[in-house]
Amino acid sequence: MNDAPQDFEHLSGIEFLRSLMENWHLSPMGSSLDMRLVAVGDGTAEFEAHPTPRFYNPQQRLHGGYAATLLDSAMGCAVQTKMPPGVGFGTITLNVNYVGRIDIANGRLLCAAKVLHFGRSMSTAEARVTDGKDKLVAHGSGTFLVYPK
Repeated sequence: MNDAPQDFEHLSGIEFLRSLMENWHLSPMGSSLDMRLVAVGDGTAEFEAHPTPRFYNPQQRLHGGYAATLLDSAMGCAVQTKMPPGVGFGTITLNVNYVGRIDIANGRLLCAAKVLHFGRSMSTAEARVTDGKDKLVAHGSGTFLVYPK
């Protein structure tokens, strides 16, 4: 299901992500949630998502976990753009603020993330989720632990 480049240990984080975008390979999670990485830069990443009612909670709104996953994915990829070959990382904190209702009426969601601090052992990032009318619907921040080589 995931045909990602197998030689990722020899690629920098940004090289790996660009390879994924060039030959788009969805992760199982991205495929399940209709999320896609659409842009990367030095310390930045953008995801787009297309929510449907299958992601609704009982209140007929998008489940909060959907936006949280979108934020975590974009921030994680932003951090990954700064990683040298063979170095990994993982989320250790995720803070999410929901500031607007999210349902299918919002249309395409865009999540833009940027690294605030990139360190040898820990990094931080922030991200914003906007809807098809460029209205802010959620934002968040995260801390990422860098795994040594």
